[in-house]
Amino acid sequence: MASFGYTLMCEQTGPKDLVRYAELAEKAGFDFAVISDHFHPWLEEQGESPFAWSVLGAVATRTTRMQLMTMVTCPIVRYHPAIVAQMGATIAQMSDGRFLLGLGAGENLNEHVVGKGWPPVHVRHQMLEEAIEIIRELWKGDYVSFQGEFFTVHDARIFSLPPRPPLIYVAASGRESCDIAASSGDGLIATEPKPDLVQHYRESGGIGLCYAQIAMSWGKDEVQARKTAHRYFRFTLPSWKVMSELPNPVNFAAASKTVREEDVAELIPCGPDPERHVQAIQKYLDAGFDHIAVLQAGPDQEGFLRFWTDELRPRLEKAGSAVRQEAAAPAAGRSSR
Repeated sequence: MASFGYTLMCEQTGPKDLVRYAELAEKAGFDFAVISDHFHPWLEEQGESPFAWSVLGAVATRTTRMQLMTMVTCPIVRYHPAIVAQMGATIAQMSDGRFLLGLGAGENLNEHVVGKGWPPVHVRHQMLEEAIEIIRELWKGDYVSFQGEFFTVHDARIFSLPPRPPLIYVAASGRESCDIAASSGDGLIATEPKPDLVQHYRESGGIGLCYAQIAMSWGKDEVQARKTAHRYFRFTLPSWKVMSELPNPVNFAAASKTVREEDVAELIPCGPDPERHVQAIQKYLDAGFDHIAVLQAGPDQEGFLRFWTDELRPRLEKAGSAVRQEAAAPAAGRSSR
C-alpha cells in the first residue's frame, strides 16, 4: 500500500513559507515531506533557492509526525560527504528519528558554484558510492580516517548522533544508478513512472521502498493551471542527460525556449479535475512506486493543500491506494549494512 508526501520545493518558495507549508501539509494528513536541495533555481521565474538544511531544521521542530527527506542532496562536489553525514545526523536528532537521507549524483546547476568542475556521469556515480561509504562509517560514531579515490577524511568523528542512523535512499534514472541504489542504498528514488527502474532495482538486489515524485499543477481554471505549469516547469522537457549538465537558469531558459504549454500539459496534470491527477498518480503506483511525493507548481500551495484534503486524497483512499503509516517507523531497507 502506498503513502503520500508533500514536496517543499525550495526553487519556487522562500524559507519562511516552506516551514509554514510543511506545518499545513502535516495537518492535511501527508505521511512525509521531501525537500529539494539546490543552490540555484531551474528558472529565473521560480525566483528562490534557500538553504534546504536550515529549512529542514525549522521543519523538524515545527512538525511531529511526518517523515522528512531530502529529494535529493548531492554529496560529491558542493558538499563533502563528511559534512553531509553531520547534517543528516543533526536533522535526524532534531526530528526524533523521522529523517531519511535522499542522495543523488547531482546536477551541474548546483555543483559548479564551488569551482571544482563537473565530472562525467560514470565518475559521479563512483563518487556517490564512495560518499555513501564515508557517510555510513561516520554514522557508526567512531573516529574515521579515509583515503579514497575521490575523498579524504582525516580523523573525523560525529559526536551528535541519533539513536539509529537514517536510512539512505538513492535517486536513479537508469540501470547504473539503480544498481547503486540496490548495492549502496536502502531504497530507490525516481521522478518518472518507469516500471523498468523498479525492475532494475529489484533485479540488482534492492529490497527497500521505492519513492517517486510527481509534478502537478492544480488550479481552479485549467487554462491558467497550464500557464502556471509552463512558467515553472517547462525546464523538465529536455532529457535528464541535458538537465544534469546545464550550469545556470539562463541555460535552462534557452533549452526550454521552444517548449509549448501543451508539451508541458502532456507530462503534468493540470487543472481542477481530481480524476486527472489521480490517473497521473496511478501511473507511478502501477510502475511499482509505493511512496509518492506530490509537487504543486506555482505559488498557490494553500489552495493545493485544500484540494488535496477535500478532493484528491479522499479519492485515493477510496480507490485503496493510500494508507497512513506511523511517521517514526523505519522503512524497510539495509540500515544494518
